[in-house]
Amino acid sequence: MLDDFKNFKRYIFLLRELIKRDFKVKYKRSFLGVLWSILYPLLMMSVMAIVFTNMFKFRMEGVNFLVYLMSGLVIFNFFSEATNNTLTAITGNGTLLNKVYIPKYIFPLAKVLFAGINFLFTLIPLFMIIALSGNEIEHTKCYLNIYYLYLPYIFLCALMFALGVSYILSTVTVFLRDMIYIWGICLTILNYLTPIFYSIKMLPESLQNIFKYNPLYIYINGIREVVLFSNALTPSYLITMFVSGFAMLIIGAFVFRKNQDKFIYYI
Repeated sequence: MLDDFKNFKRYIFLLRELIKRDFKVKYKRSFLGVLWSILYPLLMMSVMAIVFTNMFKFRMEGVNFLVYLMSGLVIFNFFSEATNNTLTAITGNGTLLNKVYIPKYIFPLAKVLFAGINFLFTLIPLFMIIALSGNEIEHTKCYLNIYYLYLPYIFLCALMFALGVSYILSTVTVFLRDMIYIWGICLTILNYLTPIFYSIKMLPESLQNIFKYNPLYIYINGIREVVLFSNALTPSYLITMFVSGFAMLIIGAFVFRKNQDKFIYYI
């Protein structure tokens, strides 16, 4: 594993080119191009906000529901995009891997970083909603505060977690192509198990304790504490976020490295 890190500089150019390729493929012949990275989450959030606030009458006393919803969506959508993209990170580059030597870990990494760049674009509509929504009388107005400095740290932890999961998924997909469909079902289940459009306080206390172990909830709740409530994150919470992300990265890298020499026989 140390050799991989030592040789990483040699392949930064390739990593950059793979990310550029993903951008070109995603926005090929698209009139609005990268602008969709901003418009899509904004439109999706608008639809979900209309559905949950008007049809299902979701309300949270003293909480800006639009910001609450969007802060959950941006993290979950990043994780969903990153892991979905990496399912075929190895199998989709089989021809290239069969011709020349390229460190295989580069391909899942490029997919996750591509999703990470898209995530940064989605922060634009999030900050727009933070600035424009809310009511001072109802105490639902959100304000910029010094604790926003925690946000890059939260994203880094979420990135490590997504990368770790992605290494596992890209490995499993080489040997089991059905993982592409299985993971889609898993994401749907995870979407409902993560308090994105509902409050965890709505659940029985026994279930709350279980849901709090969901790493996605840890990152989402960290953003909400900063953005919605202007609260500082405790040292123990910051450590928990880092440990969950770094531990998953180590596990994923171990699984990937242990099996990567077998990929050539299955792709």
